[in-house]
Amino acid sequence: MTELAKSFEPADIESRWSAAWAQRGWFEPTLDPARPSFCIQLPPPNVTGTLHMGHAFNQTVMDALTRYHRMLGDNTLWVPGTDHAGIATQIVVERQLQAQGISRHDLGREAFTAKVWTWKQQSGNTITNQMRRMGASVSWKHEYFTMDDKLSDVVVETFVRLYEQGLIYRGKRLVNWDPVLKSAVSDLEVESEEEDGFLWHIRYPLADGSDSVVVATTRPETMLGDTAVMVHPDDTRYQHLIGKQVKLPITGRLVPVIADAYVDKDFGTGVVKVTPAHDFNDYAVGQRHGLPVLSVLTLDAKINQQAPMPYQGLDRFEARKAIVAQLEAEGFLVEVKKHKLMVPRCARTGQIVEPMLTDQWFVATTKPGPDGKSMAQKAIDAVASGDVKFVPENWVNTYNQWMHNIQDWCISRQLWWGHQIPAWYGAGGEIFVARNEAEARAKAQAAGYTGALQREQDVLDTWYSSALVPFSTMGWPAHTVEQDLFLPSSVLVTGYEIIFFWVARMIMMTTHFTGKVPFRNVYIHGMVLDAHGKKMSKSEGNVIDPVDLIDGVDLAGLVHKSTVGLRKPETAPKVAARVKKEFPDGIPAYGADALRFTMASYASLGRNINFDTKRCEGYRNFCNKLWNATRFVLMQVDGLSDFDRGMETCTGDCGPEGYMHFSAADRWIASQLQRTEQQVAQGFADYRLDFVAQAIYQFVWDEYCDWYLEIAKVQTATGTPAQQRAARRTLIRVLETVLRLAHPVMPFITEELWQKVAPLAGRSGDSVCVAPYPQAQPEKIDPEAEAEIAAFKQLVDACRNLRGELGVSPAQKLPLLACGDTARIERHRPALQALAKLADVRLFADEAAWMQAVQASPSTVVGATRVALFIEVDAAAERERLGKEALRLEAEIAKAEGKLSNASFVERAPAAVVAQERERLDAFRATLAKVREQIDRLPLPA
Repeated sequence: MTELAKSFEPADIESRWSAAWAQRGWFEPTLDPARPSFCIQLPPPNVTGTLHMGHAFNQTVMDALTRYHRMLGDNTLWVPGTDHAGIATQIVVERQLQAQGISRHDLGREAFTAKVWTWKQQSGNTITNQMRRMGASVSWKHEYFTMDDKLSDVVVETFVRLYEQGLIYRGKRLVNWDPVLKSAVSDLEVESEEEDGFLWHIRYPLADGSDSVVVATTRPETMLGDTAVMVHPDDTRYQHLIGKQVKLPITGRLVPVIADAYVDKDFGTGVVKVTPAHDFNDYAVGQRHGLPVLSVLTLDAKINQQAPMPYQGLDRFEARKAIVAQLEAEGFLVEVKKHKLMVPRCARTGQIVEPMLTDQWFVATTKPGPDGKSMAQKAIDAVASGDVKFVPENWVNTYNQWMHNIQDWCISRQLWWGHQIPAWYGAGGEIFVARNEAEARAKAQAAGYTGALQREQDVLDTWYSSALVPFSTMGWPAHTVEQDLFLPSSVLVTGYEIIFFWVARMIMMTTHFTGKVPFRNVYIHGMVLDAHGKKMSKSEGNVIDPVDLIDGVDLAGLVHKSTVGLRKPETAPKVAARVKKEFPDGIPAYGADALRFTMASYASLGRNINFDTKRCEGYRNFCNKLWNATRFVLMQVDGLSDFDRGMETCTGDCGPEGYMHFSAADRWIASQLQRTEQQVAQGFADYRLDFVAQAIYQFVWDEYCDWYLEIAKVQTATGTPAQQRAARRTLIRVLETVLRLAHPVMPFITEELWQKVAPLAGRSGDSVCVAPYPQAQPEKIDPEAEAEIAAFKQLVDACRNLRGELGVSPAQKLPLLACGDTARIERHRPALQALAKLADVRLFADEAAWMQAVQASPSTVVGATRVALFIEVDAAAERERLGKEALRLEAEIAKAEGKLSNASFVERAPAAVVAQERERLDAFRATLAKVREQIDRLPLPA
């Protein structure tokens, strides 16, 4: 006997199947050149990270696609990996040292990086363990870490090749600079937040003393580095000043008045200061006008030697106060206004980022390479040609906008953790880029330099190594079978915020080094927000750990998790209050399948997701529904022979006297299954997992469970042996197919149930995860059966509606009285009686006899059949009810007649609208006639 627990308890099922899948190696790819291949690269999460809702969403999408293609029989590879996350990881370990009163400089570079490696081994694989909890079917044999030896070798090789091709160079440029990290940071690591600030209006006198101009600035400390003031060339107020010089307050330096269309004439006074060394836009202006670039800040954001003596060594914000005080004392400060401004802060440290002029390493993205095309142009061409497609397609515009305005890529970081740049310096500043020190020394000697060499201390931007993963994880530069089968990969699933930082750079690097695109499709998904549409943020108290949704967490635990590690500890009470309001009872355990199904149902293309835990509750109920349906089916078929389960091959006559007789309901549910399989296949093809989830949910809950199981109960209880066998066969075969159909989205529960169901359904195999995926067979679509059961459902619904009108108890059975076309009622009498909870079914050939029998009982019309549920009714109450209905119908008729008598409406409205209104009028009139007929049948009050 096949045993199945009474209730669905996901925890035990998930732990057992996670271990079994990993042990049996079912997620490792086949390498058969004769098969189609499917590959996905996991966007490598930071090794410091933990699973968040964005990961849960995109990993659900990736895993569903992966499991689907594996079941299709494709060579299927999902490549997992983690990113060394230079800045984030270094900060974590530095903070650990600070708690011990130690700095990384106390340890030295080698000892510090050893500490980071130790920490990575101990704590850095949290997210991959959480992926297993989500059921991610990745190839763990292909797991990588971006600082593994093999991947590090690829980093060095590509760097050296690009340098030798003239596409990597070292130069002085303006970059985002974190003065605490003392490193350049990428734009993605800079978060601009609106804060309260001020707009200082400062008077700059003309050098000849004839006049002055007033500039508005939010950063008065940078005026020490001004090298011009600027007006719009069309601003008539200032055209006479263009070409003149002004005297810079405090410093006394003379700087020119220039004209540039960058100026917004309507902002402030229409005159702006130009500080090329401390503003990206000003730097561009300075380049256009050939202005000097004067940096007045040290790398730790203190005033340097270029400024007047009293300010040297002051912190930037201390200097601001002192400068404002001196300007006011000397009469140069005109006014100060409150002003909302966007302040750029490093997401990792919270420090205000400074544009800083420093020596950095760059990739020349627009310079032609050996093939005559730039890396940027090849990446643009890859999308323009259709070799890489974006889903949704509108993201192509964003991609092209970035790529056509691309700047050289700053790839150096002033950190210790990361890939150390493979460059060595001679005593005179000579640069030798090589794969190792021996090669560097050989290159130096070839160039005539024999002195000492000093290794570059900077490391590479984390995005550099992650840009290589499409081919670095496939064994490049060696030729491997993985490259033949899995490069390009099939689809990249990622968020829109890293289209430029990661997607574009992977396309540039992969096309440059391999001549192939890295992937065929880029599926861009939206951001996961909270239920109210707010961005999830620890400081907002609305962050949800996906594992908490799987396992559940009480309120105390949820509050603790939400308030630990806040950037501003003083906000903890506020955060705790929000958590208590949103989750007063904590979070119940929904299980991984319910969470995954929720994420799939949210997967509309390109849209942000307002995540509501109530959806998880609904899909946990769906899991229960599937579980209970399986228990029922097993009870119907378990313990029976193959013959009685309908699993013998049907030969000869399969009609009523044969081995099996398939009812209209059997044929209908099989037909509906084919349509569902078509919808699911189309959903996967279009990356519409919401359609996949919707199709599966609707079929399982609405059709199979709510209708077919109830019909099959009757058929197996009252039908002929041939009908019983057909019903059992249909029950088990459809259920087994459903489990395979739903497996990519709900892997755990479907695996558990499939193991029980498959043998009884005649399906062999070790696991549903490698069973063949259901393929629609259009020839099995049966419109006749679908029409028959649709009409039957209308009859049942009509009876249920009449019961509702009567307000009778669900347990009370009533007789059904019907006349007209009653053949369908006769064909489905047992099922109709069971589903509509009828005490009896009485059919009348004569309408007059039916009307006399019905008396005051409520009735309705279904097609050509008139039906009523007989019950002794309160004639006065029924007369009142029908009277109200008649008045409503009369009002509708009057409204429709009014429209149709209006010549303007009839002439101007579309013909279809006018026709629809006439149909509505006819239907209202027909229904009113029947209602009046029912009123006439009621006995008159005494």
